[in-house]
Amino acid sequence: MISDMKVEDIVGEYRETTLELYGGIKRKVYYTDIETTYPDGKLIVSSTDPAGIITHVNRSFVEMSGYSEDELMGAPQSILRHPDMPPAAFKDLWDTVQRGEKWRGYVKNLRKDGGYYWVKATVIPNVRGGKVTGYTSVRRKPSRTRVQECIMLYPALF
Repeated sequence: MISDMKVEDIVGEYRETTLELYGGIKRKVYYTDIETTYPDGKLIVSSTDPAGIITHVNRSFVEMSGYSEDELMGAPQSILRHPDMPPAAFKDLWDTVQRGEKWRGYVKNLRKDGGYYWVKATVIPNVRGGKVTGYTSVRRKPSRTRVQECIMLYPALF
């Protein structure tokens, strides 16, 4: 189960909203305008079960998210959902991977401290015996040009 964010974890001035996540889950989040720049040469890698529950994270994931490995393991991937991300992006992601296809896109992720970071994400279904058994996501540093395009486009998708 995913819990609301805690205001004592937030760094800087923040705004508050309640997100409606997949499955009718609601989560109160606090977010700031503080960006953590994606470092050169790093890959963020995680795996989930078919329901999007995190089963594996690498060190880069822990560092960029601001959460501990213990906080991430067993949490839904939507723990990183930023309120600026249009629901249509995640619908497209889920529709694509549930068909057994690879999905690529640009995602603004929410950090535990209320800040954010942008990624170029690739999500790949893990298929065993013809059945999707989970998903692996690899995130890379996005180009600033593509990030600026997303900043302009995403508000229109709400």
